[in-house]
Amino acid sequence: MTAAGAAATAAVFTWVGMVVAISFLEVPLKFRAPGVTVRIGLGIGRLVFRGLNTAEAILATVLVVSAAAAAQLPPARVIAAAATAIAVLLVQLAVVRPRLSRRSDRVLAGEDTPRSRAHYVYVGLELVKVAALLATGIFLLAR
Repeated sequence: MTAAGAAATAAVFTWVGMVVAISFLEVPLKFRAPGVTVRIGLGIGRLVFRGLNTAEAILATVLVVSAAAAAQLPPARVIAAAATAIAVLLVQLAVVRPRLSRRSDRVLAGEDTPRSRAHYVYVGLELVKVAALLATGIFLLAR
């Protein structure tokens, strides 16, 4: 495996590990902890997801730069899977997160708001992103 391939593979598996650990482990457990109210959980969640999304953007950049630096273009299946993960991240950042942020602003201001369907959209996109990242990593390892 080339250095570019190793960097891409490391970025992909780091990225998928972070998403799984935070979105599917930390978030559900946080709201079960004693004394954690919805307001406190939202405040923590905003910070955690801001950090996660920043790390995701960095890892996506590493993935793209690694592919560009490779001696030869990765196979189409690697490009398609990676592009899917990156596209999902962009949709989350540009479309879903702003809606979630507006709602959490209202909750943090003390307003009683109904549950947001945007959370379900975000979780669905997380599942698609994890699948795309796993496919990308497996395809890279199979090379």
